[in-house]
Amino acid sequence: MAAFKNTSLAWIYPALWGMVMFNVLRAVTDLKRNGMFWDGELKLHIIALSLTILICYVFSFIWRKRLRLSDGSSSSAMEYLYILAELLISLNIIMVVGQHTGILLMGSGWVDYMLINVTYVPLLLIFYTLIRNNITGKNILEKTLIVEKLKAEKNEAELSFLRSQYHPHFLFNALNTIYFQVEESNAEARQSIEKLSDLLRYQLYDVSKEVTFSQEIRYLRSYIAFQQLRKSERLIVNLDIDPLLSDHQIHPLLFQPLIENAFKYLGGHYEISLSLKLVGNTVRCVVRNTISETGISDRLKESGIGLENLKRRLELLYPDRHSLTVNEENGIFEAELSLHLI
Repeated sequence: MAAFKNTSLAWIYPALWGMVMFNVLRAVTDLKRNGMFWDGELKLHIIALSLTILICYVFSFIWRKRLRLSDGSSSSAMEYLYILAELLISLNIIMVVGQHTGILLMGSGWVDYMLINVTYVPLLLIFYTLIRNNITGKNILEKTLIVEKLKAEKNEAELSFLRSQYHPHFLFNALNTIYFQVEESNAEARQSIEKLSDLLRYQLYDVSKEVTFSQEIRYLRSYIAFQQLRKSERLIVNLDIDPLLSDHQIHPLLFQPLIENAFKYLGGHYEISLSLKLVGNTVRCVVRNTISETGISDRLKESGIGLENLKRRLELLYPDRHSLTVNEENGIFEAELSLHLI
């Protein structure tokens, strides 16, 4: 309702300002001649009033559009000089055309030209200032709201991060307790607990900032090794990792959701392949896994939280520097993530 009200007022202002301008002109003109207010032929006055209001609407439209698109780089002095020149040229062209077509009656010749310029130009400059202040105020308000929204999102993200840390930390401590409760003879169970503890330790303590690819690759190998403990013996995992990646920096845990999905929706021939390549400044990660005959499209729709979270993280960490595509074809599900490193 408020937005509709503001829009309505924006459309009414030019008409009101045009009426003010014309009445000021009439007062100056009629008083100069010691005549009555609105002295002269009424029809000509109404035409001139209508033309004045139209001029206000045209300038209002042009100025509002220009101010919305402006980046604010030009100085105020140059901006107003440009507006002044625009007004002087436009108004005088309108008066010359109006006089020659008979729409306007410039009975006193150059005196009428001077009076209209002296009256209309300052008033239109004031009108421009009002429009400018209105647009500037809206822009400041919008930017303030965006900043406040970003602050709220940041606080919420920090809160979510602290919440997410609580559970891994609790599990990490619990696993340490369980590890010492498992008999030493049960080496397989102890190995599983150790691997899971390593994964949780990385998530808890090593992911607060960028890490090297060598750290991330070690984590991925540990994650794959842990998942292999749970899967069938006929599982085949192929790794093709470019050694040139080792010393580059990256935000952690961006590839893990893709590998997690591969294990989650694994089927068919039980084969997973991970390729990490450096091409120029772009890292290309391709994860493929075989799937069952029924495919995974429906299940992905039901449980796509990991990929959705990954997409959001990529938008925040690598804006305009990433691409993520998924494809299911001929019994193979493929996810490809490309990151452009600075």
